[in-house]
Amino acid sequence: MSNPDHVGTLATALANAQRLMAANPAGAAEQAAEILKVVPGHPDALLIQGAARLALGDPAGALAVIEPLAAAYPKAAAVQYHLGAALAEAGRGDEAIAALRRTVKLNGQHAQAWRLLGDLLTASGDSEGADAAYARHIQASVNDPRLMEAAGALCDNKLAVAEHGLRAFLKENPTDVAAIRMLAEVASRLGRYEDAQKLLSRALELAPSFDAARANYATVLMRQNRTTEALAEIEALLKRDPRNTGYRAQRAAALARIGEYQQTIADYEAVLKAYPTQPKAWMSYGHALKTVGRTDDGIAAYRRSLALLPSLGESWWSLANLKTFRFTDEDVAAMRRQLARSDLSDDDRLHLDFALGKALEDGGAYEASFAHYDKANALRRKAMGYEAEDTTRHVDRSTALFTKEFFGARAAQGSAAPDPVFILGLTRSGSTLLEQILASHPAVEGTMELPDITALAKRIGGRKKKSDDSAYPENLATLAPEDLRALGEEYLERTAIQRKLGRPLFIDKMPSNWLHTGLIHLILPKAKIIDARRQPLACCFSNFKQHFARGQGFTYDLTDLGRYYYDYARLMAHFDAVLPGRVHRVIYEEMVADPEREVRRLLDYCGLPFEPACLRFYENERAVRTASSEQVRRPIYKESVEQWRHYEPWLDPLKAALGEVLENYPQVPADWRQR
Repeated sequence: MSNPDHVGTLATALANAQRLMAANPAGAAEQAAEILKVVPGHPDALLIQGAARLALGDPAGALAVIEPLAAAYPKAAAVQYHLGAALAEAGRGDEAIAALRRTVKLNGQHAQAWRLLGDLLTASGDSEGADAAYARHIQASVNDPRLMEAAGALCDNKLAVAEHGLRAFLKENPTDVAAIRMLAEVASRLGRYEDAQKLLSRALELAPSFDAARANYATVLMRQNRTTEALAEIEALLKRDPRNTGYRAQRAAALARIGEYQQTIADYEAVLKAYPTQPKAWMSYGHALKTVGRTDDGIAAYRRSLALLPSLGESWWSLANLKTFRFTDEDVAAMRRQLARSDLSDDDRLHLDFALGKALEDGGAYEASFAHYDKANALRRKAMGYEAEDTTRHVDRSTALFTKEFFGARAAQGSAAPDPVFILGLTRSGSTLLEQILASHPAVEGTMELPDITALAKRIGGRKKKSDDSAYPENLATLAPEDLRALGEEYLERTAIQRKLGRPLFIDKMPSNWLHTGLIHLILPKAKIIDARRQPLACCFSNFKQHFARGQGFTYDLTDLGRYYYDYARLMAHFDAVLPGRVHRVIYEEMVADPEREVRRLLDYCGLPFEPACLRFYENERAVRTASSEQVRRPIYKESVEQWRHYEPWLDPLKAALGEVLENYPQVPADWRQR
């Protein structure tokens, strides 16, 4: 086929086969086969044949063609891309990532390769790498010089520059979906998730098949705790691309939020089949296994993640966070080796310091243990931006608003549903124990720490950005009876997805709901409110030892902890005065000393008959989604009550901040009670 006519015929045949790929891959495969009869081994025809087989759902057949081609043409970006796509479809995720990295190294403007690489990195648990790949996908997808400039700024994380350019571009081109998606990415990185959601919703109105925008939309919904809506978007993506492991990983994370752990575990197992060497995927799998009580399997998953990446601090902390787990001497030496590295990230370092603090505590080396806890907290505190004065101001404003007269004027308003049981207070105060006890009653379902009351409070406050002033709780005074009822009904609707068993009552165990006790009473006046309280030094130091996945900014400094506990006790004392008997208080030490008496009191408050299973709560096999998950699978033990005393020499800042609250525990100062 060396003469010009044959060359022209070949080019025409290849072009025709390429055109057929989108609508008729079977036809493209036939055309490629005809070409190969005439020109055996022609690389372009082989590539079309392999791509067609992949489009027809035959990844093994595609690889049979593309793998030898990729070996023969290692510097052909198109071949490496199709190799990556075929490997991904075949479930060989790690190899697929490697092939796609080769692709973008050969051709940094290969938009499809960047997009697929982002999906695969998402599935593997590398969210940081995925974000970078998606940014490069955006950059490679646009042709307008102004969008290319904005995309470059986005890749460099110059968000103000990117936002300015995109807003100017969209004034002239308001329906450009690529620009809308890029502006949504800017908003998301700035934490303006509602803005990002609106932008992505608009992009999907204009281009319903814009899957990249839909995947971003699902992520933004997840970040706002709108899990049900996010799941609907993910399922839509999976319907179009059922083998996409990135979407499977997204779904697994969403399902975990709503307690669908068996499906979560199944999704992670599918992901790990494709990505067996991805440490963060093993870690996420371990989280799910631990939550359903498969502790040994969870430990094995964490161990697997650390074998792959010994510096992964979160996996070390996940083992420590089992509470009942004990590190070996080899583990301690391994953690010390990682902490000695100069290239360790702050995130890995603080997790390792928390974990090593726990290991040394278990070994009785309390001074060294405290030193590691202190280092970990200092690193975490630096990134949190918590201001104790904000909590104090909120309590001051709440006590000013919520008077006896205020509540009296709104008696019997709100939803009449008695379903919710709120367990609130500080974290590490025995709240998970109370949840497990109540969830062992046939009339009560345990769920998790639900974010919905906080979300309602935020909306009522009307604050769009952190720098804005919130009008909460004062705006509650402006709400009509129908508004309060609607808020109560909305809460019940939002939390319905968490209720799997059809029981009359369900538990919301979000500790920080103490800040919103007044709101809860107004919108759900028949709900039960239980205040879990623990000795201040024991409770606060237990928090200081704990690393939380998100929030709880007050726990990373001893003075902040003392002030927070003080404000919490002050606000709850106020509600005791203005709403006598409304809140039932459980003192942790009294529960430990006489469980049956305290359980009977608790059930009486909830209007429930005594149930012996509540005393055998440790036999309940329900999923438990907090740091105390392993502890509540054992009978009540007394050792933890005085554990803090080993650290008393270093707790003076905490004692000073607690002041009279510590001196009066378990009561509160007399002048707080005499209102």
